[in-house]
Amino acid sequence: MTADWSEDQSDDPYERTRGAQTPPADREEPVGDPVVRGDERVTGEHADEAVQFDPDDPESLERAAETVAAFAENTAGAPDNVYMLRGAAACAALVRGEGSYKVAAERAGGEATVAFIRKWARVHDLPQSIRRHVAMGHIAPTAAKHIARVSGTARFDLAWAALDNDLTVREIRTLASEINDGSSAEEALDAHGIHLGEISLRLPPHVYRELRRRAANEGVSPDQLVYRALDTEFRDH
Repeated sequence: MTADWSEDQSDDPYERTRGAQTPPADREEPVGDPVVRGDERVTGEHADEAVQFDPDDPESLERAAETVAAFAENTAGAPDNVYMLRGAAACAALVRGEGSYKVAAERAGGEATVAFIRKWARVHDLPQSIRRHVAMGHIAPTAAKHIARVSGTARFDLAWAALDNDLTVREIRTLASEINDGSSAEEALDAHGIHLGEISLRLPPHVYRELRRRAANEGVSPDQLVYRALDTEFRDH
């Protein structure tokens, strides 16, 4: 569904509340907490195995250093995405505990370089909604590294565009670079023929019929009716 947004949108409630509705684009939970990894809705029976890394606890920090060292040697052959998120959590906790990437890399040793730890610590810093898709296998951890390179709402724009358009890791990397070079996420995506905001929805037949009926009677597109309903829902919650 594609609406015609070319008409005057001065009374558009989305335009009026755009800033107020901007969600946090960084991690809100404590560093090292297994918020996603410990959620059985995401990881099933493995939720009980989730490891917490406390940057303020010496023993936990030592465990983080050991995890980072092992992770740096086995990222290519990692068994699953949750393993990758655990490694990312260990990287972030180690940096927080040691106070710098350099000291963290020195403590982990082996193949754990500053660049390696920085990249994965950024993945741990992604908002929970994106990390959940990584844990469930919808977004590859290597793609998440590039999403984490950008900041602000561009993280959401790039992540959701990746989901809705089956973007490859290479495509996400290219888009992240263009965004960091000064393009907005929308501009970068549009240049590659990807229209931010397009999503395919499957509705129950009775909802679909009513959506089409009301759209026709009101002389608007189905997109606009869906937008109004969602805008009201998001305002109320």
